[in-house]
Amino acid sequence: MADEQTTTRLKCALVVRGAFDAHVIPAFEASGGRTTIHWAPTTVIMKALEEGETADAVLVLSDAMDRLIAQGRVEPETRVDAVRSRYGIAVKAGAPHPDIATVEALKRTLTEARSVAYSRTGASGIYFAGLLPRLDLAEAVNARATIIPQGFTAEKLVSGEADLAVQQISELMVVPGIEVVGPFPEPVQEVTTFSAAILRGATDRAGAARFLAGLTTVQAAEAYRASGLEPAF
Repeated sequence: MADEQTTTRLKCALVVRGAFDAHVIPAFEASGGRTTIHWAPTTVIMKALEEGETADAVLVLSDAMDRLIAQGRVEPETRVDAVRSRYGIAVKAGAPHPDIATVEALKRTLTEARSVAYSRTGASGIYFAGLLPRLDLAEAVNARATIIPQGFTAEKLVSGEADLAVQQISELMVVPGIEVVGPFPEPVQEVTTFSAAILRGATDRAGAARFLAGLTTVQAAEAYRASGLEPAF
C-alpha cells in the first residue's frame, strides 16, 4: 500500500484518457495508490520537461520517448510500449456518416465539410496538417477549419462549430454526443505507438513503477480496445 500522503505525478498524452479513466486509474487507486495527471499532447509535455517541469513518469509518443532516453531523462529499463493508435474522423451524434473508405472519398468529404476541427499541437493535428498538402487540400480545408490549440477536437462537433473532427480515435471517443465514422483509409493512415517510463529523479519511484506495471495487464488491454486503441504488448 502506498503512503496515503504520497501522490504519483504523471504527464500523459491525451490518447489514453478514456482507458485510464475507465480502468487504469481506478485499478491503481484500488491498490492504495493516488495519482495526479497532467494531460496534454506529447509536444506540450516535451516542452514542459525541457522548461524544467518534473513528474514521476511520462507517457508520450514512442519517438519522443526515444529522445528522452537519448537525453538521459528517463530510466530506459522501465520503458513500456503501452498502446498503438490510429487516426479517425467523427461527426455529431445523429449526423449522417460521410464516406471516408478511400482516399478519394476522404478528399471529397473533407472538401465538402462546412468546417473540420483539428488540433494544432496534438500528434493527430500535426499529422493532419502535413497530410492536407499531400492531398492538395491545404487551402480548401484550412480556409474553413476550426483549429484548437490542444484538447479534444470532437467538442467542436457538440458545440456546432465544426461538422467533422479529426483526431486519434480514442480521443474522439472520450467526448459524449459524437459518433466515430471510422479510421482514415489505409494509404493515408499512420499507426502511432505510445510509451511510458519513469523519469530520473522521480520522487515517488515506487508508485510510478506500480502504475507502469498496471499498463500491461489483461484488464488494461481490454480497456484499451474498448476505448479505440490496440495494446502494444
